[in-house]
Amino acid sequence: MRKKVGLAAVLTAIVALVAMALPALASAASLTEVAGTVEEKASELDMVWVAVATVLVFLMQAGFMFLEVGFSRQKNAGTGVAKIFVNLALCTIAWWAIGYGIAEGGGNDFFGTSGFFFHFNQTIGQGEEAFNVAGPDAMLMLYGLAFCAVSLAIVWGTTLERIKFGAYVVYAIVFGAIVYPLVAHAVWGGGLLSDIGGKPVMDFAGSSVVHLTGATGALAALLLLGPRRGKYDAQGNPRAIPGHSMPLVGLGVIILWIGWFGFNGGSTFETSASFFGEVMLNTQLAAAAGVIGASLAAYFKSRTLDVGMAGNGAIAGLVGITAPSGFVEYWAAPIIGFIAGLIVVYAVLAIDKLLDDPVGALSAHGLAGIWGTLSVGIFGSARLVSEGAAPGVWYSVFGNVPFSQSLGQLGVQGLAVLFTFVVVFAISIVTFKLIKSTIGLRVSEEEEEAGLDISSHGMYGYPEQFIPQPEYSTGLPGTLGAGVQTPAPAPAQMTANDTL
Repeated sequence: MRKKVGLAAVLTAIVALVAMALPALASAASLTEVAGTVEEKASELDMVWVAVATVLVFLMQAGFMFLEVGFSRQKNAGTGVAKIFVNLALCTIAWWAIGYGIAEGGGNDFFGTSGFFFHFNQTIGQGEEAFNVAGPDAMLMLYGLAFCAVSLAIVWGTTLERIKFGAYVVYAIVFGAIVYPLVAHAVWGGGLLSDIGGKPVMDFAGSSVVHLTGATGALAALLLLGPRRGKYDAQGNPRAIPGHSMPLVGLGVIILWIGWFGFNGGSTFETSASFFGEVMLNTQLAAAAGVIGASLAAYFKSRTLDVGMAGNGAIAGLVGITAPSGFVEYWAAPIIGFIAGLIVVYAVLAIDKLLDDPVGALSAHGLAGIWGTLSVGIFGSARLVSEGAAPGVWYSVFGNVPFSQSLGQLGVQGLAVLFTFVVVFAISIVTFKLIKSTIGLRVSEEEEEAGLDISSHGMYGYPEQFIPQPEYSTGLPGTLGAGVQTPAPAPAQMTANDTL
């Protein structure tokens, strides 16, 4: 009888315990479900931020367009619009078909080997790092395209007012499919520069990957293209060829400045801890300091507040902070930007004596890009540097970081600059030589004199400046109105009704 009572008591206790445990088990299951939902929503929020950043980076195409149009003369204003459209279109297809695969598709130290013609349910990469394409991957692929397109846009600043439009077409395809992807793979795709003697190259958003790459391609084009007619006198001294609209230049700079918040801030790829805010603040501080540095340098050189130099100072500051934006403390950002602003002024004046770079791309994107990449090895913070990387030399001078480590990291940053320049220049110079020897690189003297708008596109960017409007004529020979001289007659294929 006792055994029966004991067994009943045990069973009753078990039932009671199970009854008590069920709510807890249900609660644990709910917590697991909630945790999974929170993680999923966090990932979705990250992708929303990347989507916003992508739009901002694509907006930079308008910035480049206005900048180049403003620095061009009126007869070459319209061609800048066509160039932006065609280059963005061709770069998009080249990146989708080939470029993304080379940049991000696993592979070896030099190039990726999967991910071509990006499509759903496609496996990209090998081994543990392989992944199947899905929505988030498409967003990241699009963000990479935006960077590639920015780098390509930089190339053409040195070639304004004299390059054949066909050269844009050929080089855009080569650049989007091969040139930029090779450099991106080396640094960001697990390639050669992702581990040099145990230290990775640190280029947060692309001072070298994007900006030095574009400027190096620009240098290759310029060396084969030569200067604009009338740029240098008989003694080889440079003459100023002013652009037609500084307001457009200013608008272009402001649009680029705004787009840069997506360029640098979006490179966090996440919203956790709101770290993108730190990156964006660094970006703003450096841009502001770049304007101040360039304005002061220009004033000391010419005793004038040069508008174009101030704009290039902003761009140089932004380019300079692009690599270190996620690796340095706030105090370092204005120093980096200020020095970039100084660099751009003296570099523009020095380069102008030898090469005709109408927008200062070699200085603002090339030399400032080099400075930005190296500055990570000087100011990189122990709190922020990548895993395996060493803090900057500053922390060896004023801290306890061994010089062997910080100087080693600075050397790694220098190797990234050298690699980028050599690879991009070699491919670009060969490409432009092939273009020059086949379809031709430069327009004829007659076409250059007439302007690329009419000679390449059959229409003017500012038609009222070049096409006579008889309805406004006073009837007096040689005038269209009080004191306005009749412009040269338009070519036969043009009519007064043609517009941009």
